[in-house]
Amino acid sequence: MLELLSGSYVSLSSVTDPIEARRVHVADSLTGLACPEVRNASQAVDLGAGAGFPGIPLAVFLPSCEFTLLDSVGRKVEFMNEVISALGLENARAIKERSETWAASEGREKYDLVTARAVAPLSALAELSSPLLAEGGHLVAWKGESEPESERVIEEQVDRLAMEVLRQESVVPFAGSRERRLYVLTKTGPTPDDLPRRPGMARKRPLGGH
Repeated sequence: MLELLSGSYVSLSSVTDPIEARRVHVADSLTGLACPEVRNASQAVDLGAGAGFPGIPLAVFLPSCEFTLLDSVGRKVEFMNEVISALGLENARAIKERSETWAASEGREKYDLVTARAVAPLSALAELSSPLLAEGGHLVAWKGESEPESERVIEEQVDRLAMEVLRQESVVPFAGSRERRLYVLTKTGPTPDDLPRRPGMARKRPLGGH
């Protein structure tokens, strides 16, 4: 995977050297295994999957879990499917689609796990994840600093989102790495009727007015 990343003509990451990418991307992706919500998942969707992190490394280590990797950029999806084919992964597929569109069709309430790494503020991720998750499912979001403002919005909008913050897991991907944490959220009830909103609205007009 890392050799394909370093040789790709597509701008996928500022870190493409295989040795450095193993430290920065793969090790960081695999910190998700610290969460039982990740280890025990059977149907997972990775939002804004980009070059395939964390979805593809997790798919390698969790062969019993089916991974759907979503991205709206066609060349990124092509790259991910090339990697999936090269690795012989039978439990992963990449699809060119906005998460809101996918959640309004065959992806609605289908998954027990949503993953997201370097995609959007936590409150926006909660909104995007809610219609994709079955009740009791989980969002695991890779973050650096904590996001107290997003936590406040999620708490205030719990009825609108049907999502609740469970905890934060502090993780260390590799020696000398910057601060990293995994936010774990749970789906608390049925998806509200007005979710998903139109594509892009979760970031353009965030709930809570910020």
